[in-house]
Amino acid sequence: MTTSTDSPATFPPGERGELLRALAEQRELLLITVRGITDAQAMRRTTVSELTLGGIVKHLASGERVWAQILARGDGELPDGMLDMEQYRMAEGETLPGLLELYTEATRAIEGAVRAQPDMDRSVPLPRTPWSPPETVHWPARRILLHLIRETAQHAGHADIIREALDGAGTTAQR
Repeated sequence: MTTSTDSPATFPPGERGELLRALAEQRELLLITVRGITDAQAMRRTTVSELTLGGIVKHLASGERVWAQILARGDGELPDGMLDMEQYRMAEGETLPGLLELYTEATRAIEGAVRAQPDMDRSVPLPRTPWSPPETVHWPARRILLHLIRETAQHAGHADIIREALDGAGTTAQR
């Protein structure tokens, strides 16, 4: 997966571009943690948590795909796979390159959905989930992007810890 955090022409000007750039930078930090690892390492737990590097990539790919659908459709319907708990686990037969390709596709989808918004204030209804409040909640495109930045940054930190426990490498020191 490649990002273009250094290419100003890739991002639109203004707030939309700055938020997309911030998300791309967090993705890049995550991707550093999976450089040079095998599928077996991507599936390996290195802490008491159930999280693995492959599972994190798979979850973030699912999240960006789901949020792209929520933003693009704007109908409040629950996207397929949003509540699938398997999104957190790299399954037998899945490969890290395959998950990274899914992540690339998902990043393109969310970036396309954001670029298609008339403005960052456009709100969409969120799907009903078991944790939703009784009333329908609406989020503007800006809040969705901020949520994805936070989610990606949080999981990039998890991935860094998992990678350090795996072989001593992380986002600041590759072995």
